[in-house]
Amino acid sequence: MKFRIFLAGLTILCAGANLPAQFTGDVLGMHSLGPGTTSPIRGARPDACAYCHAPHSGQNIGLWNQKLTTQTYALYTSTTLANKDRQPHLGSESNHCLSCHDGTVAGGVGNTTAYGQISMTGSMTPRDVFGSDLSTSHPLSLVRPLKDSVDLVASIVSSGKTADATGAIKLIRGDVECTSCHNPHVQAKDTLSLNFLAKDSSSGQMCLACHDPLRSLGSQVNPLADWATSAHALSTAAISQSASLGSYPTMNKAACISCHSSHTAAGPARLLRGANEADCIACHNGSNISPMPAYANVFSEYGKATGHPIPSAPNPHDETESVAANGNPATVLLNNNRHATCVDCHNAHGSQQVGAVFPLPPLIRISQKDIAGISATDGTTVLTPAINQYENCLRCHGTSTRTSSGSPPVSPYGYTPQRAVVTPDYLNLIPQFAITAASSHPVVRTANGVSQTSLRNFMLNVDGSESKRTMGVGTQLMCTDCHNSDDNREFGGLGPNGPHGSKWTHILEHQYLFSQAPTPGQTINNPNIGPDLSVDGPYGLCAKCHNLSTVMTNASWSGHNKHVVTDGLSCSTCHTAHGNPSVAGSISGQRLVNFDMLVVAPVVTSGGTTLPVSYTYGPNTCVLVCHGATHNPDGSISMVKAGKGLGLKK
Repeated sequence: MKFRIFLAGLTILCAGANLPAQFTGDVLGMHSLGPGTTSPIRGARPDACAYCHAPHSGQNIGLWNQKLTTQTYALYTSTTLANKDRQPHLGSESNHCLSCHDGTVAGGVGNTTAYGQISMTGSMTPRDVFGSDLSTSHPLSLVRPLKDSVDLVASIVSSGKTADATGAIKLIRGDVECTSCHNPHVQAKDTLSLNFLAKDSSSGQMCLACHDPLRSLGSQVNPLADWATSAHALSTAAISQSASLGSYPTMNKAACISCHSSHTAAGPARLLRGANEADCIACHNGSNISPMPAYANVFSEYGKATGHPIPSAPNPHDETESVAANGNPATVLLNNNRHATCVDCHNAHGSQQVGAVFPLPPLIRISQKDIAGISATDGTTVLTPAINQYENCLRCHGTSTRTSSGSPPVSPYGYTPQRAVVTPDYLNLIPQFAITAASSHPVVRTANGVSQTSLRNFMLNVDGSESKRTMGVGTQLMCTDCHNSDDNREFGGLGPNGPHGSKWTHILEHQYLFSQAPTPGQTINNPNIGPDLSVDGPYGLCAKCHNLSTVMTNASWSGHNKHVVTDGLSCSTCHTAHGNPSVAGSISGQRLVNFDMLVVAPVVTSGGTTLPVSYTYGPNTCVLVCHGATHNPDGSISMVKAGKGLGLKK
């Protein structure tokens, strides 16, 4: 009896398929394939349902009529996938849909069991034809039983139900099929996204039916945590059609699909709209989101002189990349560190919009909320999330299995000094910033009580005015106090905060020139005019925190004025910017003194004995040769004979 009633209803629906006046809203939409419809592909039969269904003599699988595809597909995969998909089995809902949408059935749409080949005109739009490649589409036909994961709604595995109270988003016999998300009979359930969605999916409603940002499960880290308060979930900025992110008008309405595409994703792993940073550039290029503040136009920074390296073909990023030296597969230390894509420093699900007030150092910026880091204490312990900004930086600039020879300097970032006291890996900054370091800028540890007569009360902004950041004993620095966009908003500019890119080398906020050659007389300022000691000068980065006019009075050391004003040397000749490692050799390591051996040379005595470069704090005695001047062990200085230059380095 029930079967007769269903057939009667099906017959009435099909009979009325070409009578739009009988419908109170959109029903079949583009799936109405009869003549005179707006579908891009149309057939000769007027009964719209007959293209898919036959009440008699069908294939006895849901009254199915279209010839079934037997195509074998390339399936979705990723390194973070908990539930793997399998080939859709013959006669399943997904197999039904793919019998038209993979484009492989002979005769295409309209090759029916009951009525033979229906005459068709037109063709399906290319985006709706998947061929044999499902690797860029959401997983379906999953291997069962399903495996639980912290980002899945708990009832998915426990009871086979989604979190959608309406029941529109559902598992099909405990599995994910096309009809879990799509209703093939109603194109416009979602009136903005006319893609046969099973319900309104604005603000990520469909995705959140299966994916739970609030769930916790043992020690697992939920990658969706803090989504509800994230910038991407709350922003009301309008999306330009040129961004090609779909039909939702604003970022908060687009939500998940701002970054992810459920079908034909350009960056297939994790269904991203583009691989790595290409996923972010659609919005953060300053042209596709309005209003977009200047500080959100991140990719304008990459066109400057230097910027963080992004992945290349032989150097890709992956969510689970690189294990640390301790062999822990869950670690996030990046041994292959010659790239830094957006998600190494930002979590798109947790990143929050930056206001006018910034957390005190060294706390991580809220735009980096929920990003992972590495402990500065041992260089291997994973911190999820990182609490301090430097912990995130240490993912690349910390302990690693790489060596300096495996990570040579990269020329776009500028000259790299060769220090007298070195560590095996110059990119590993932990020994330089560690508590045990002989001296360091206060990034990992707070500033000690040693008097710094040149220290300003407040850091300077990019234009040289005073910022609100105080200096002195007990304070700490951020990595981004030095490595920052030259027009960053935190220090008075309009551009993005952080080391995205800068017009200065080494991604520095201000200019920092190096003395690069051992040629006598080479200077970085005109001794007839005197050095520019402002924040815009060649020592500008140091001038941000240190009053260089005070330095030139020799208040902290009697030789500063001569070395800088008269000799025109850079701060980098004698001082390292990060810190001295704990093993200092013949150099005391105090006051950040660690000579650049590309400028400084050992002393060779008249008897042919080579005296290693050394520095003793207290009497401030140096033993070295620099720009034609020999600093002898007794504190005296003599000039190298004319014509020999240094004459002491072979």
